Amino acid sequence: MTMERESINGVPEVTAVSTLNVIDLSGSDTHRSVSSLKQACLDCGFFYVINHGISDELMKEVFDQSRKAFALPLSEKMKLLKNEKHRGYTPLFDERLDPVNQLNVAGDYKEGYYIGIEVPEDDPRAQEPYYGPNVWPDEDVLPGWRQCMEKYHQLALDVAKAVSRLIALALDLEIEYFNKQEILGEPIAILRLLHYEGRVSDPSKGIYGAGAHSDFGFITLLATDDVSGLQICKDKDAVPQKWEYVEPVKGAFVVNLGDMLERWSNCIFRSTLHRVIIGGQERYSIAYFVLPNHNCLVECLPTCRSEENPPKFPPIRCRTYLGQRYEETHANLSKYQTHADLSTQERPKT
Repeated sequence: MTMERESINGVPEVTAVSTLNVIDLSGSDTHRSVSSLKQACLDCGFFYVINHGISDELMKEVFDQSRKAFALPLSEKMKLLKNEKHRGYTPLFDERLDPVNQLNVAGDYKEGYYIGIEVPEDDPRAQEPYYGPNVWPDEDVLPGWRQCMEKYHQLALDVAKAVSRLIALALDLEIEYFNKQEILGEPIAILRLLHYEGRVSDPSKGIYGAGAHSDFGFITLLATDDVSGLQICKDKDAVPQKWEYVEPVKGAFVVNLGDMLERWSNCIFRSTLHRVIIGGQERYSIAYFVLPNHNCLVECLPTCRSEENPPKFPPIRCRTYLGQRYEETHANLSKYQTHADLSTQERPKT
């Protein structure tokens, strides 16, 4: 399907809209669900998930609470700045998801908020990378905010585990393969609230809501408002690259595969390039990134290798791979020397 849009430089263009498979988690026909999911994973690594069990009321509350957080004065948000465990607030330009793009020198035009699985400081796990306490706003500043986000976090993990069962079956594995203790039993699961300001994207000048990238982990669950912006590129090596919009579907998650699953599957399943292009409207989304335990060794699955198709990647620990990707795409914490520095900082010229 194609549709005409006002392009980023004011010239009308015809842009494709991707048609994605829809996976119904309440469906009784498991074989059909697995077949549909497998085809999506082979084709583009993106699909919709419906009837996932998270109510419309809770989704609305999460979006409402997200808007309230991003509406705080910058000085208040900077008090919640992300820590070394990647928990907390990330300002505009903190992230540059397409680091090889020489035009995108400023960074992505979005702000975010990371929330992981809560691990108290006195828990031994808090000494490990990517585990620890979250950065929470004071209750008197954002009443009910923490409770809302913790409830959503747990339910989203349940959805991710349900999807992982279908993925396991699609890869000819035992149904609970990915839900074993050493994989998703103690995962790195990261809820990230995202706010894209209304700055119009212009790839010719390196201005993006989010630059072209593939996700780092196992799978991502994405909920969005009704503002379009997400685009995927099914063939990253094509010249020129062809981008297709993934339209919001009310009540559905957009699910996409991450790089770790592509490595696990020996590139049989795809972690697809995607980006966010903003057309002048504010946009809010809620991403839920699911990664395995930090000690998990990601190596080619036995069902995805053969003499004709040997492993394409060496084994790698989750913590090592994730650390490399964060370093490539995120600003160093030393950039924010004081809260006042950022609140008075002039935006980079583009």
